[in-house]
Amino acid sequence: MELTTLEAVRALRVDGGRLWQSLMDLARIGATDKGGVCRLALTDLDRQARDRVTAWARELGCSVRVDAIGNIFMRRAGMREDLPPVMTGSHIDTQPTGGKFDGNYGVLAGIEVLRTLCDRGLRTEAPIEVVVWTNEEGSRFVPVMMGSGVHARAFTLEHALAARDRDGVSVAEALRAIGYDGAEPVGGRAAAAYFEAHIEQGPILESEDIVIGAVAGALGQRWYDVVITGQEAHAGPTPMALRRDALLAASDLVRAVNRIAQDHAPHGRGTVGCLDVFPNSRNVIPGRVSLTVDLRAADDATLDGMARALARACGELEQGGAFEVSCKEVVYFAPQPFDAALVQAVRDGAASLGLDSLDIISGAGHDAVYMARVAPTAMIFVPCKDGISHNEIEDARPEHLEAGCNVLLHAMLRCCGRVEAAEEARA
Repeated sequence: MELTTLEAVRALRVDGGRLWQSLMDLARIGATDKGGVCRLALTDLDRQARDRVTAWARELGCSVRVDAIGNIFMRRAGMREDLPPVMTGSHIDTQPTGGKFDGNYGVLAGIEVLRTLCDRGLRTEAPIEVVVWTNEEGSRFVPVMMGSGVHARAFTLEHALAARDRDGVSVAEALRAIGYDGAEPVGGRAAAAYFEAHIEQGPILESEDIVIGAVAGALGQRWYDVVITGQEAHAGPTPMALRRDALLAASDLVRAVNRIAQDHAPHGRGTVGCLDVFPNSRNVIPGRVSLTVDLRAADDATLDGMARALARACGELEQGGAFEVSCKEVVYFAPQPFDAALVQAVRDGAASLGLDSLDIISGAGHDAVYMARVAPTAMIFVPCKDGISHNEIEDARPEHLEAGCNVLLHAMLRCCGRVEAAEEARA
């Protein structure tokens, strides 16, 4: 018996083998000896990857538009082109020692959604767009999440185009060199919804043995540059009680940062990632230590409380006059909740496929964080092996990637309005 369109939509599944093959094909561009990918933003390797992805989209009959910061919008027309599109996407630039899945999965999952609809001859009422965002990683150019940030008016196009890499090449020059300095204006594109599929980049889903993470939001972040000044002195003649050892004071602050995060569980995070010791000599007591502090939390009240605790810890180091402490905030990302209805669509999509889901908070920044400022947004996480990402050994199971893509497909279709066979749509 012939299926109705509604039954056909409910039975719709992506081709997991094809999705995996696309990921492996893209991973060859910039492949490293250790099995990862080095494909920095706006290099010739990035151009090759962009050309490959856009060619796949054009094979499906999609239009391809590029804006002035190099964001790529691949659009499958809907039955009503006056409706705002349902969007999905991510990025295809990588870390210098990146993996095959970070960012790439979100883009190619979107391409697989389009392929699946084309295979079945189905049209959606609203258009669907798959987006490639420029310079998400920030490995070559700062700021990170550049393309989505300009799109969401987090910073200006002029600021982004003027950014330069270590060799002095500007974003504007690099875009021209690879032929992706598009003519479309940046931003102002309405979207009915934005979904981003991604590997978790953490260990929670794997440890819970759950395949789908319904991402409720992203942690806010405050970054600090801290300088602790004591006094360098000879390591031999100076008694322990008379030392002003800046590294010893810094070790107290490192422990304080860890304690602050633990005091604000479950989503509090505290990290000292960089430590620079002066004069860095074997037999000299350190006189100055520069370090970075990264605080993260799910809401501003908690994040503010953690910031106050850090300020207190710095003040305690200064008591007694042995040390001077400078603590300067250099980055602030507000906590970003995602759209409740779209998060529910992810949960429902998982349930319709017989999959358990877990509500989860993203500890990392993603293009979805900026998109949430201008459109209803949600993310779909799938596990990655041992929670490892930004590493050449980054890995994910094909069946998990397929499951996440199926959830993406059904969550997007819930936002697309009517879905009809092409013959019905023409009639």
